[in-house]
Amino acid sequence: MASCEHDHKHDEKPEHAHSHEAQGDHACNDSHDHGHSHAHGPAPVAVPFLSAQMPNGSAEAVFLIQKMDCPTEEKLIRDRFKSMAGIVGMQFNLIQRELTVQHHLDSVATIISSLKALDLDPALKSDTLTGTAGLSAELGDGVFKIARSKWLLMAVSGVAAIGSEVVAWTDGNETSWLVIGLALLAILTGGLDTLKKGWIALKNLSLNMNFLMSLAVIGAAIIGQWPEAAVVIFLFALAEMIEALSLDRARNAIKGLMAMAPDRATVQAASGEWIEVVTAQVVMAALVRVRPGERVPLDGIVMDGQTTINQAPITGESMPVVKQPGDQVFAGTINERGAFDYRVTALQANSTLSRIIKSVQQAQGQRAPTQRFVDQFAQYYIPAVVLMAVLVAVLPPLVLGTGFYPWLYKALVLLVIACPCALVISTPVTVVSGLAAAAKHGLLIKGGVYLEMGRKITALALDKTGTLTIGKPAVTDIQLVQPEDPIEVARLMGYRRLAASLSHRSDHPVSTAVGVHWRANRGQSAEPTNNDAAGLIDVSDFAALTGLGVKGRINGQLFYLGNHRMVHDMAICSAALEAQLEALEVQGKTTIVLCSATAPLLILAVADTVRDTSVEAIAQLRAMGITALILTGDNPHTAQAIGAKVGITDARGNLLPEDKLNAINELVRRHGYVGMVGDGINDAPALAKANIGFAMGAAGTDTALETADVALMDDDLRKIPDFIRLSKKTHNVLMQNIVLALGIKAIFLVLALSGEATLWMAVFADMGASLLVVFNGLRLLRALR
Repeated sequence: MASCEHDHKHDEKPEHAHSHEAQGDHACNDSHDHGHSHAHGPAPVAVPFLSAQMPNGSAEAVFLIQKMDCPTEEKLIRDRFKSMAGIVGMQFNLIQRELTVQHHLDSVATIISSLKALDLDPALKSDTLTGTAGLSAELGDGVFKIARSKWLLMAVSGVAAIGSEVVAWTDGNETSWLVIGLALLAILTGGLDTLKKGWIALKNLSLNMNFLMSLAVIGAAIIGQWPEAAVVIFLFALAEMIEALSLDRARNAIKGLMAMAPDRATVQAASGEWIEVVTAQVVMAALVRVRPGERVPLDGIVMDGQTTINQAPITGESMPVVKQPGDQVFAGTINERGAFDYRVTALQANSTLSRIIKSVQQAQGQRAPTQRFVDQFAQYYIPAVVLMAVLVAVLPPLVLGTGFYPWLYKALVLLVIACPCALVISTPVTVVSGLAAAAKHGLLIKGGVYLEMGRKITALALDKTGTLTIGKPAVTDIQLVQPEDPIEVARLMGYRRLAASLSHRSDHPVSTAVGVHWRANRGQSAEPTNNDAAGLIDVSDFAALTGLGVKGRINGQLFYLGNHRMVHDMAICSAALEAQLEALEVQGKTTIVLCSATAPLLILAVADTVRDTSVEAIAQLRAMGITALILTGDNPHTAQAIGAKVGITDARGNLLPEDKLNAINELVRRHGYVGMVGDGINDAPALAKANIGFAMGAAGTDTALETADVALMDDDLRKIPDFIRLSKKTHNVLMQNIVLALGIKAIFLVLALSGEATLWMAVFADMGASLLVVFNGLRLLRALR
């Protein structure tokens, strides 16, 4: 019933296209949800949506590229594909090493061959042309593994590089055959991959860090600095391996989510016996048994037994939740006490946990504003430094008549310092750490742009029912509009039955309250019909009146059930009725009216309960200087009463969806950056218009996960202040990393030009800067503990 605020909140899934500026980067960087199956178990599971057509009739292929760690590889791929016929678009997720390609090709063979030409060895994850998904077991989890042989080669390279330095220092000859031999051994065992990548970059005219490093090493060898060439290539290769291992900590946050759901489930077979099967093979409506201490394998509804479940992995709730028949359970949560049986309501690929993982992975692909700035800066930074190095090597000898060798060496040091990996890698590591920390805390953030920009919120609009309140109102009053009628009781029972019959067709909380009240208090005069044991009457021509109520025909006569505003719109609100409604509404109750086409018949009043967490959340927001207000379709008296309870003075009632949208427009003009909190379809326009939309009731609800930018998995409004604090921390860490990366570069640039920095010192500086910003970004993993 749409009688008050939200009409059929969970009946449909609207498009959620933001008009605000924060969405601008999506075309290049969103990792849209096409083909990311997270099914565990030995056999890959095909996902139904893989066969869907992409925009513009294109197909889509998703690749896992184990060698894609840095924007260096991203730029190489973009340069290679930008002129390739049939390529529509690309999205990169460097943290998960995923490349998504939209194309008009007959097969993905051309894409695969092009990636192999870049020495990237792709593995196909999904392809909409064939409607398939999956990877071999060793690639399915995206684990980064450094082979033992690689470590052995690095050990040989290190010993050879140090040996060349020792020999050269001992005999004072840096070009002896022994020194050159040891240096070549170090270069071939530790730096062959770097030289190969540098050659590929040169062929593709891409000035990346591998090209710069290769140029520096070859240049050092040409001018006779063989020991330094060996040490530089060894340190660079070692730095890349350490950096890759450090980045894997961020990946582990997502892999930890994936590992929460067990691989096997205990299912009741057709014979009645309980058998253990692979979770990916469990079918819908199967009966699953969970013992104490086990994790719940799939989403479902409890059928038998009572227990307490730790839902922290999904909702972030600190206290276990009691579950009994009829309650919902989520995959990945932990059964703490009793055994219970439940009916599966979602397959593994569509469970709440899987949808959380998909959302977090998609969010990793969306660049935050700072990351977009850094990426654009890097495009001009590398060519500028290369040009500077050329000028340093050429101009002083020509203009000043000085020796060529010292300036060439300074130019090579400058090239090593120019490697921008520390600057570029710092932002995605920081963002994904923040996203993972939020997910573990029960906050699902849809992208880095929202994570970083949440700090700018100055005003927050909140829906009432289901947001500030629990959303489960109960009927408190029933009044006839004309109580002087002599057959009052009979009419009252008859009208209650009409109201219950109309409300039965809606899933709004107020409708549920009317239905519960009817079933609990059905009198003798409400005789069951042949087709409804609850005593309800069939309703035909049922229709929802958005923001007002519902209507339908009962026994051929048209009846309406709606809010105070509906009665006014029907022009049947008398002074007496107005007085009755206001007397109830000033008590903070929501009123709904049963009407015929020409007259009001029955008044029902319901009251909701404010969430225990709402008062504290509003107090925290007020302490942060954020203006909070209520936007509700309920009557103004109820809005004001709830506002007074939670500490909000600006409470606006009788708002249709377009009224809420207009209110958000007004807030954006007045406050600049605005958030909106809601829990359903009726709030979707306002959620979409706000700079950041927050969804309540996200656990187990597709709509909330799809429409909002941030989802509160356990309906706790206190997580919004947590989100804003996390956003501020994320922005601070991003700024720290930029200052660290550029500051270290600037210091060594001065040292290089003054002749105080050597090649191996430059590599140490680059390696140190990279590790420093990575570990600084990883601090956010503990930001919400």
